[in-house]
Amino acid sequence: MDVNELMSEYNKKKEIINSRLNDFKNIKEEDWFYEMCFCILTPQSTARGADRAIKALKKLNFKNKTIDPIPYLLGEIRFQNNKGKYLIEAKAKFEEIENKIKNSKDSFELREWLVKNVKGYGYKESAHFLRNIGHKNLAILDRHILKNLFKSSVIKEVPKILTPKIYFEIEEKFKNFSEKIGISMDELDLLFWSMETGEVFK
Repeated sequence: MDVNELMSEYNKKKEIINSRLNDFKNIKEEDWFYEMCFCILTPQSTARGADRAIKALKKLNFKNKTIDPIPYLLGEIRFQNNKGKYLIEAKAKFEEIENKIKNSKDSFELREWLVKNVKGYGYKESAHFLRNIGHKNLAILDRHILKNLFKSSVIKEVPKILTPKIYFEIEEKFKNFSEKIGISMDELDLLFWSMETGEVFK
């Protein structure tokens, strides 16, 4: 995929992409909890499936009530038993997580803290959560993004395993490519994702 093709796609979707990024920027603090939960559920499951599960839990007031989340993940989320446990653990730690977010100005340092302190979060999930609550310039290296970075000749191959070292190397290449073509990483993320899934979502 050449840059002209990419720019053409971007120009078609620029308005909706920036509207979505604006939604993330203006998210209410009261919704941080459910965004955190959403990003626990997304690995190896669809974003739409995770969204449906989160909507069901939100309706039940999972944040404030003692509810076993696992039944509400069935049919939507893979590895629902483990992820259900991760949701309960994250809920128990959420006050600490929320305080850390409010008191940390460095997105990269915050991502590192989330990786170490939220069960079920790697660099991708932590970056995804932070992007969804308004942070910028963190690479969310899921399979859709990696595939399109490869198609755009930013990386030579899609790695089978993303070690932290490889993650940071690809993130730097993604950042350089973004600067070179004049489309922010956050816009490119949603653009690549939409090119794979057919929609601009989250």
